[in-house]
Amino acid sequence: MPCGCNIDIVSYLNALPSPGESAAVALDEAAGADSGKVTRSGIVAIAGRPNVGKSTLLNAMLGQKISIVSRKAQTTRQQVLGILSRDNWQVAFIDTPGVIDPRDRLQEFMVRASFKAVSGADLVVVMIEARSRHDPELEELLKRLGGLDVPRLLVINKVDLVEKESLLPLIQRFDNSGIFEAIVPVSALHGEGVEELLGEIAGRLPEGPFLYDPEQIASQPMRFFAAELIRETIFESTRDELPYATTVAVDEYKERAAGKIYIRALIYVERESQKKIIIGRKGAQLKQIGRDARKKIEEFTGVGVFLELWVKVRAKWRKDLPFLQDSGFDRNQL
Repeated sequence: MPCGCNIDIVSYLNALPSPGESAAVALDEAAGADSGKVTRSGIVAIAGRPNVGKSTLLNAMLGQKISIVSRKAQTTRQQVLGILSRDNWQVAFIDTPGVIDPRDRLQEFMVRASFKAVSGADLVVVMIEARSRHDPELEELLKRLGGLDVPRLLVINKVDLVEKESLLPLIQRFDNSGIFEAIVPVSALHGEGVEELLGEIAGRLPEGPFLYDPEQIASQPMRFFAAELIRETIFESTRDELPYATTVAVDEYKERAAGKIYIRALIYVERESQKKIIIGRKGAQLKQIGRDARKKIEEFTGVGVFLELWVKVRAKWRKDLPFLQDSGFDRNQL
């Protein structure tokens, strides 16, 4: 059965909020402006293929960066719980690793983490690109979603890269599938349609008290985000397979009396040749990674940071179950 969410698709597309439209207006129209009547809260999982913009969307909805972003696929490895609180509703977002065909222990974890997050959520946001074509892995995800008793929204990202008319067949296809309660086109990078999406989410949250302190924006400790920002910098600074063969562990994270933060982090690679590339000639590459990562961490924390980086070889760490467990991955999903 069609979801009935796109009776007038052209009008729906034309009604997309512009980047400058008031958040309150968009949410009032989409969620019914029920502020003050009831309190709503819930967990929302963001799922989809690698590199469709899930992390960018999460950061846009939260209004600040908590999930690393890269043009390379499969950047997100662990779930990131970002928390958004408004007057009478709160959402705990889970940014899941992209759904892929796993080739090692790490990727197996990523796939299991995605489906665990989806099955335990109050609402699932599935993300695809505006230029999406037939994709067997996406079809498998949709098949699994069809068997879950949880509300589902479809987000079509990167609509700024296509003509609106070209979206009509894609929207109609998923509307006819009956899988989704609503379909929302967005440009996560430019913020277009984000408040419309938040309105759709807010109106479907279950009634109940807030799950977290309204001032809290994430569930992970600061050392987690420090490691993620260092890893993001490595993704930006290296090519080919190397960024996927690296992981980062924060060995020390201390707040010093002068107000600065001292961070000692270990960058693990799988081969000596990769270590040499990360370090670079006379240490130039590692120094640049350190400078760029330090700036990101300082921007994130709002205080000065002293960052010390070391590079170590850990052969086949992506297949090393004890190492992955020690690195914070859920042993039940490895």
